[in-house]
Amino acid sequence: MPDLLQPSTSANQLSDDHRSIAGAAGLIGAATFSSRVLGFIRDIILARLLGASASADAFFVAYRVPNLLRELLAEGSMSAAFIPVFTEYHTLRSKRETWELASAVFTTLLSIVTMITLIGVIGAPTIVWLLAPGFHEDSTRLELTTLLTQVMFPYLIFISLAALTMGILNSLRAFAAPALAPVFFNICVIVSAMLHSPLLDEPVFGVAIGVVIGGLAQLVIQLPGVQKRGLLFQWRFEPGHPGIKKIGWLLVPSLLGTSATQINITVSTILASYFEGGPTYLFYGMRLIQFPLGIFGVALATAILPTLSMHATKGSLNELRETVGFGLRMIAFIILPAMAGLILLRVPIIHLFFEHGAFSAVDTAGTAAALLAYAVGLWAFAGTRIVVSVFYSMQDTKTPAIAAVIAMFLNILLALSLMGPLGHAGLAFATALSAMVNITILISILTYRLGGIDWWHFGQSFGRAVIATVPVVLACLWIASLAVWQHEDDWIAKTIMLAVAIGLSVTGYIGAHALYQSQELDVLWQLVQTKVLRKKTFYS
Repeated sequence: MPDLLQPSTSANQLSDDHRSIAGAAGLIGAATFSSRVLGFIRDIILARLLGASASADAFFVAYRVPNLLRELLAEGSMSAAFIPVFTEYHTLRSKRETWELASAVFTTLLSIVTMITLIGVIGAPTIVWLLAPGFHEDSTRLELTTLLTQVMFPYLIFISLAALTMGILNSLRAFAAPALAPVFFNICVIVSAMLHSPLLDEPVFGVAIGVVIGGLAQLVIQLPGVQKRGLLFQWRFEPGHPGIKKIGWLLVPSLLGTSATQINITVSTILASYFEGGPTYLFYGMRLIQFPLGIFGVALATAILPTLSMHATKGSLNELRETVGFGLRMIAFIILPAMAGLILLRVPIIHLFFEHGAFSAVDTAGTAAALLAYAVGLWAFAGTRIVVSVFYSMQDTKTPAIAAVIAMFLNILLALSLMGPLGHAGLAFATALSAMVNITILISILTYRLGGIDWWHFGQSFGRAVIATVPVVLACLWIASLAVWQHEDDWIAKTIMLAVAIGLSVTGYIGAHALYQSQELDVLWQLVQTKVLRKKTFYS
């Protein structure tokens, strides 16, 4: 099989596809990085404001409800089921038929999520009672969690419609606005926490209000991009539309397939309610995991799905297989050093950014334990995003659903087994282990389905990434061992040391790949050169 990253005798279009994917992933990653930085600032503010208190536990349990539904009905399953069908209409049918499909999906989705929201607000006491059994003996915390759930449930309506517009724009290769939308969500939460929370008897409600406003902002910021492409959503209630039926058939099994990680996290949240501070530690641990996962893993999966769907629609099996190999190689290139950095610098990172105000050293230790357990499965979380996208591009949502069900039950068994000896960290470790099983099943089936994947080149790429990660490990071990982390203050020195660790790690990693003449690094370098050349041409 030809090397995906070298000019080959197979068409230049393949290289163009890969450069396009890398460019889109870079754009999404840059926007996601901005969002993650703001999200990090948001989490720092929440940690200072709430610490790991009963209010924090109540908020994170309450937020889990609409967040899970968002993943199931919107950003996960809806995107996975909608993009391949929308791409098929856009590729093979007229513009009018394509926009009629989009309006029909908009109307159907709005109707469904509005009904779910009403049910959720009314049934919040029962939902919280089931979701947080550890709160049953604390009526105050149970009541607070219920009220927060009711306040935040309308977020589901806005974020679902935002996910639909995101799917449309991504299908049309317009990635900027969808990628920037979460930036406005974080801004709304930060502003609300800073302005509203001090005025309320229970500050956590200021954060909850910000969540709802942020969901609306994510929708509004994308509407100009959709309108620019000639689409104005119309009320078109057509549940019998052929496209709606096709999306529905894809959507039902994908409710589990695309959300295996979210469902596992929810199970962990339920069990974590038995540990004081458990929901909060797991939330912040997963938030730190989401930083590299969102910037690189999700960005690459988002960028690659339209290309995969196009190849699948045209029946181009070779191109589909090569694009899969390219995605897996780039994941290995990016995620391995991120794993090493998070594992070795987990305590300094949490101490520097979160250990202020109500967030104590005990909370740092609890969050670090959760982060370590999650981090060992980062490669599986990221890789699953790519592999699942391949199945969805082929309009197969059943296979990921079956693998997800297996992983979900395994997660429950592991969580119940590990929570005794390891506490809340055992719940995080169970999530990581089940993700590893999930991706192993999916890759085995996909390899058979595609008639093989270019594992030879992947093995070479993985080996280079492992060797190049050695400088990262050495730099992180050195910085983490410094005495400055034992001091209560010296925040400037700690910030400098963490920046040095990151700088040495990035320099060492890129330098090692340059020595090995890494093909993945060549792709990124060519992408940078292309963008620089475009800027020079624009300004000349």
